[in-house]
Amino acid sequence: MTSHARPRLLLVHGLLGSLSYFEPRRYLPGVDVLTPDLAGYGRRRGEDAGLTLPDQAAMLARLLREAAGGPAWVLGHSVGGAVAMLLADMVPDLVRGLISVEGNFTLKDAFWTGRIAALTDADWAAEYGAMEAAPAAWLEKSGIEASDERVAWARAILANQPYTTVQKMAQSVLDTTAAPDYLGCVGRVLARAAPLYLVGGEQSAAGWDVPDWVLSQARRVCVQPRAGHMMMLEDPAAFCRIVEAILYDGNCRSGA
Repeated sequence: MTSHARPRLLLVHGLLGSLSYFEPRRYLPGVDVLTPDLAGYGRRRGEDAGLTLPDQAAMLARLLREAAGGPAWVLGHSVGGAVAMLLADMVPDLVRGLISVEGNFTLKDAFWTGRIAALTDADWAAEYGAMEAAPAAWLEKSGIEASDERVAWARAILANQPYTTVQKMAQSVLDTTAAPDYLGCVGRVLARAAPLYLVGGEQSAAGWDVPDWVLSQARRVCVQPRAGHMMMLEDPAAFCRIVEAILYDGNCRSGA
């Protein structure tokens, strides 16, 4: 590590935010955890400008320079994985390592965002409203048992941003990951010294379209048992054990 004894960790949420709902600081007491809202989300939901992945990465770069006090590990979940990759390419001096949690690499990873971006505003507003009205049904449709705690978390996740933010970000996912230079960005990040760790859920990792050359250069692939894409909602303690192991010694102890 560095002379700073506690590792710093920036958590970048995906299409739906934030990643503060499961209280990661409670599970990672030895880590300085940052869980910012991206533009258009949470406390920044009124910020209509900057709802593209590159603009979100630039906002996080400013945060790292101004608030983090030095280089940090960056963890990105789903769409947040693409934002984290852009961030690492933009300010390599501020990123100690990357943890991609089923982060987007190709358009094959954008199956949900692609569908959202193709809907009319009215159709997506209606669909999102139905999700907000029935968070338990949304979880169960995703294959997640709807316990009281998970339903409360799902309600908070869905209320964190307006449907318009989700649709604009979904379009940016398509625009960004379809561009030829996006995988060039990934290649530049891997060519530098910062390590890349890949984390997936046992029930969803098989559908994650990670290019073979990325797999071969990743430091390690970690799988969380009995979990899917929303693994931190399903079992936050197990998820944080994997993250903690990466930060401290690079070993992915993924058992429950």
